[in-house]
Amino acid sequence: MKKTLIASILVLGAAFSAQAKDIVDTAVGAGNFKTLATALGAAGLVDTLKGKGPFTVFAPTDAAFAKIPKADLDALLKDKAKLTAVLTYHVVAGKVMAADVKAGKVKTVQGSELTVATKDGVTVDGAKVSATDIVADNGVIHVIDSVIMPK
Repeated sequence: MKKTLIASILVLGAAFSAQAKDIVDTAVGAGNFKTLATALGAAGLVDTLKGKGPFTVFAPTDAAFAKIPKADLDALLKDKAKLTAVLTYHVVAGKVMAADVKAGKVKTVQGSELTVATKDGVTVDGAKVSATDIVADNGVIHVIDSVIMPK
């Protein structure tokens, strides 16, 4: 009985600690956001997205970043100011779950507005949302199929 109780406590503890991850750790743990993680590091935004939040992040996958020509992506990763603008354009203050998404303009952390459309699925500035409500302890991630650029 004692071993079973200890095993149960360990399993519950592991499950709780697995859930207690910030947006960056959650994205890295998913495995398909390696380029995003690299870009966040290059822009110096890791600590920001590990912060209190809450944040809603429209996270482009590695496949989304692969749509950008390699030379353009390499140049973007070396231009910290432009990279920061692009990445913060993917972030909205607050925690917006899929059920709360409405069509219209939404102000980003970068300062510009992006356009959310809800006809035939949800899109953000034309990028299709492919997965929603990946909850982190400081916000939520919605996966998108393209990198969106500020206007």
